[in-house]
Amino acid sequence: MSRYQPTLTLNTRILTLIAEISEQIGQLSAVDEARQTPQLRRGNRIRTIQASLAIENNSLSLAQVTAVLAGQRVLGLPREIQEVRNAFAAYESMPQWRASSRTDLLSAHQLLMQGLIDDCGRFRREGVGIYRGEQLVHMAPPPSRVATLIDDLLAWLDASDWHPLILSCVFHYEFEFIHPFADGNGRMGRLWQTLILSQWRPVLAYLPVEAVIREQQDAYYAALSAADRMAESTPFVEFMLQSLSLALAEAVLNDPVTDPVTDPVTDPVTDQVARLLGVLAGAGALKISELMAEVGLTHKATFRANYLKPALMAGLIEMTQPDSPNNPAQRYRLTELGERVAARSGPVTRGR
Repeated sequence: MSRYQPTLTLNTRILTLIAEISEQIGQLSAVDEARQTPQLRRGNRIRTIQASLAIENNSLSLAQVTAVLAGQRVLGLPREIQEVRNAFAAYESMPQWRASSRTDLLSAHQLLMQGLIDDCGRFRREGVGIYRGEQLVHMAPPPSRVATLIDDLLAWLDASDWHPLILSCVFHYEFEFIHPFADGNGRMGRLWQTLILSQWRPVLAYLPVEAVIREQQDAYYAALSAADRMAESTPFVEFMLQSLSLALAEAVLNDPVTDPVTDPVTDPVTDQVARLLGVLAGAGALKISELMAEVGLTHKATFRANYLKPALMAGLIEMTQPDSPNNPAQRYRLTELGERVAARSGPVTRGR
């Protein structure tokens, strides 16, 4: 048994999120396997890949990533196209890996980074500091300690009896802290957390939690920094559990069984989405704070999961600044489809 033991403080927030996620997984797992089509799974995997790479500054859009994986010619940087192909190959190879195997970890990194760096599949041989702008936010352990630290972490992962949800989040944080590779640590950490979760509940293999992280990228890095300052993974575990819950809420909301298909135009319009469309009808473009006030919500995560994300995914609303999702001046407005659906749905009463 490993002597290594990561530091974590269990709190009410973490326990509540675990209970919430377990219930959501139950809802998603209740879906008939035959209804979870290959097309749906592939679509979710493409969203996962595009989002995970976008976090690392890959500029390819969802449509471009889809085209690359369909073998079509795409106007883009060769490196970014290679990143997409590598990531898809890595995620597709997940079923053959053991999460606690160093050999499999190195093989995954080689697949993920081949053609991108010289040291793919090998631990870094130089010191590394992580910067946000010009500020040093994390100094990783020296390269001489990397192999030992990773072996200890993998041994702990193999022997631990912690809940898999907590286990996967803690591993993700500790992996990023060690920063074992010259490049690709962020995408590897997210890939390996998905692997751990998928070996616990297979339905999670295709959950695009990376898309949620991409929308909260600043909060993702802030949670890593907060955990570093506290010398324990608690802030990061809370963030990742919240992200998993949001991704599951979206998956359940858009599931073809829990939300049966009726009409290709009106199907995405839940009561919450209809209310959002009604608020935007004739209002032009509004900030997220203005939209939340109009529908009477104060909890941003709930608003994003139940109102904003479903409407964006259905093409009913759009960002005024799509190339800068986290811009403080970001606003949302109806698309042409959204205007038609809003007109069909009729007026709604604003506020509480």
